[in-house]
Amino acid sequence: MKSRKIVAWVLAVAAAIATAVVLWLKLPLWRPRAIAIQGAVIRRDSDTWKELPIAGAEVTASDGSSRITSYSDASGYFKLMLNAGVWPKRNVALNFQDSGYQPLELTLPLGLRSAPRKLFVAELKPIAQPPTPAPARPAVVINNIRIRYTLNVESDTNVGSAAKPFQVVNKGDVPCDHQSPCSPNGNWKASTNSVTLDAGPGNVFRNARASCIAGPCPFTRINSSGFINGGRIITVSALDWSDTATFLLEAEVFRDSIDSSVRESYPVTFGRTLTFTLPPTQEGVSIEAELNGIPMVFPLGPDFYLSWANCTARTNADKSTVYQCELKPGYNF
Repeated sequence: MKSRKIVAWVLAVAAAIATAVVLWLKLPLWRPRAIAIQGAVIRRDSDTWKELPIAGAEVTASDGSSRITSYSDASGYFKLMLNAGVWPKRNVALNFQDSGYQPLELTLPLGLRSAPRKLFVAELKPIAQPPTPAPARPAVVINNIRIRYTLNVESDTNVGSAAKPFQVVNKGDVPCDHQSPCSPNGNWKASTNSVTLDAGPGNVFRNARASCIAGPCPFTRINSSGFINGGRIITVSALDWSDTATFLLEAEVFRDSIDSSVRESYPVTFGRTLTFTLPPTQEGVSIEAELNGIPMVFPLGPDFYLSWANCTARTNADKSTVYQCELKPGYNF
């Protein structure tokens, strides 16, 4: 009987130790941590072509003890960072609100090991608008829409060339006797000379080259490090270990400039929304269109104001700009 009690006691102690070890190993997994939540807010529509991003939507995350709010950017993107007080096994409530849309609630359950890696796409349903009374006049029809803008392109123009001869004066067949400069093998006395060319303000040299054009050229060497990369000022030096040799430095002169050209593009329409994209260096954007058959030009200034549409813009990673314009009541494409 006594031995059975001892065995039971040993088993109980072993179980307690095992439980303590498991809890100790699990303890780091139960520590609170910061949680990153990111996603996009878009308009809910049965037609995916019309699921446009919603800018400025209020996004709130709460775990019951802490609360943080952010807003979606022009592309609909949002990111929230809950502080390190979030514990596992706790749900985080996400709330999305924007005027003109029904609010949306989502739940993020947190696991023991890590927060779920999830990209949230919040589809907000537009609030049903009351039927508008029949307009006093027919809707204005907008068609033949073109986007006009100026594109600045960096270019260079060949404005001339430059050439300059020079000589390296030397006497051949003279032993070097360890008095620099010497021939590459150290046997013969040598001489050096160099010349410099300046392209002038606003200009650069390109395609620079240097050659030995007279004298014992096989016994010469040209140092190209001073002109191989071009630039406003270039330099060439030469080494001659025989009789006097003649050299020629030549290069083309280029002037950098910015050329502006007027371009046109054509937007696409989805329902009542007009969308177009322009390159990074565009300027002076305007929309040319016919309103009830009358050609008109609408400059799209920094406020993106149009009398017949509400416009927004966002910048892509490649610096191009996406424009979206939604028609105001009383206008149709």
